[in-house]
Amino acid sequence: MTDLFNVPTTEYIVLVVGRLGTAALLGGLIGFEREWSGKAAGLRTHMTVALGCATFMLATIEISADPSNQSRAIQGIAAGIGFIGAGTILKRDDEAEIKGLTTAASIWLTAAIGAAAGGGQGWIALIGVSIAFVILTAFSGFERWLSPKRKAPQNSQTISS
Repeated sequence: MTDLFNVPTTEYIVLVVGRLGTAALLGGLIGFEREWSGKAAGLRTHMTVALGCATFMLATIEISADPSNQSRAIQGIAAGIGFIGAGTILKRDDEAEIKGLTTAASIWLTAAIGAAAGGGQGWIALIGVSIAFVILTAFSGFERWLSPKRKAPQNSQTISS
């Protein structure tokens, strides 16, 4: 029965709580920006994705110290999370209009941040969130500035009589 609940030391429990908490909080930062922007996948979604990925990483580390197993876990997370992200992408009637790509990418990035935090690489997760936050906030204004230029008619000719 002791194998079922192999309770580690208090220090190790604190370490695990720290990694899981860090993953959830960092994922929440990206989710906050998505929520603030009015996107469907927001705070709770991103926090949960990061927490889930961190949990997968910690479970893999606990099961086996073999780095190849951790590598396979990361590969599985990266591929599997794509299905969730794909669900956020909507194709509109207009051929050129697709919505949700940035949110899908942010969910994928959040998975990587959770995996990094769960794997004990919190500094990588923190840098990733910092850069993502700049991309999602600062570049949204630049994207709005470009938007009218992309939608301008390409070959507008006037017929005169």
